[in-house]
Parts: sequence; C-alpha cells; structure tokens
Amino acid sequence: MVPVDNDIDQLGLAVRSGLPDELKILLADYPRPMWRGHANMGVLTRFWLSRHNGFRRAMEMLTADNDDYLQGRIPVERFAQTLVPPLNGLLGALHSHHTIEDHHYFPRFRAAEARLARGFDLLDADHHAMHEAMEGVAHAANALLATQANDKDGLLTNSEAFALANQRLFDFLFRHLHDEEDLIVPILLDRGEGEWE
Repeated sequence: MVPVDNDIDQLGLAVRSGLPDELKILLADYPRPMWRGHANMGVLTRFWLSRHNGFRRAMEMLTADNDDYLQGRIPVERFAQTLVPPLNGLLGALHSHHTIEDHHYFPRFRAAEARLARGFDLLDADHHAMHEAMEGVAHAANALLATQANDKDGLLTNSEAFALANQRLFDFLFRHLHDEEDLIVPILLDRGEGEWE
C-alpha cells in the first residue's frame, strides 16, 4: 500500500531522474559494474534482469515501429498488424510482472531491508503510475486502430496521440526498471538468493 506521502509524489516517475542518495546505501557497496561477475549473481537475479531487458527491447521496437509509421515508412494497415501482438504482449507481461513483485517480492524485500522500505513504497507508486500510462497507451492504440484508413486527419491526430502515450510509458518504464534494479540487485548480491527462491 502506498502511503500518503508528499515526498513520494515529489519522486514520481514523471519528475525523478534516479533514486535519492539515501536509497543507494547498498548500491554504493554493489555498483553496477561489479554485478555481472559477483559470486552471488545467481539464477533469480539473472532472470529478473533478463525480464527487464526484454521489456526495454519491446518498448524500443514499439517506438521504432511507431516512428516508421509517423514518417510514412510503413502504411497504416501494416502498422495495425504489427502493433497489436507486441503491444498486447508487453502490456500483459508488465501487468503480470508487477503483480508478482507487488504481492510476493516487494513485501519480502521491504521486511528484509527496512532501511530501504521507502524505496519499495516508491516502486509501488511507480507501478500505479505505469498502469495509468499503460491504460493510456491501450486507449490511444485502440483509437488509432479504429480510425478509417481514408481519414487522413484522424490518422495523424490519433497516431500522434499514440506516440505521446507510448513515449510517456517508455520514459516511465526505463526510469522505473533502472531504479528497481539499483534497489533490488544490491540486496540480492548482499544476501544471496537462498531466502528468495
């Protein structure tokens, strides 16, 4: 449950550029360059990072396809065909991933590392903001797909609306994934993966 906390609002996805220093206490001991070769980098951590990288790649592909469409490099019919499966896949996968984190992992991490509890409140608030952004992308995609091919003005308006909604989700997702990794991976490296499996 996200507390009513103005500080959390001030650190929302739309405004923050990273975690505040007080949430980087373990990251200072386990900086990103040492993650890959660390003895405690196990299957769970590698899987988590690979899921995050898969989300990043999916967003990059959707953004590239949208750019190609806006630049006239692909026709609306082809864009509609290529948009729906990966967008549905991404939104569904994000929803499932967040549900598992919110109900299984975040409470356990919060209990194990009380100094970082505020960080998990922040990540929880991120999930709420991202779900609003995901709904915005789905709504914009549906509006675009419902536009008739001969309605040039409607296609332009709706494709630009989709591009904006997509960019908002893209920005939110990349910021959230980076910050989540900076919070969680150091815990896993510090304690090992045994208690999380």
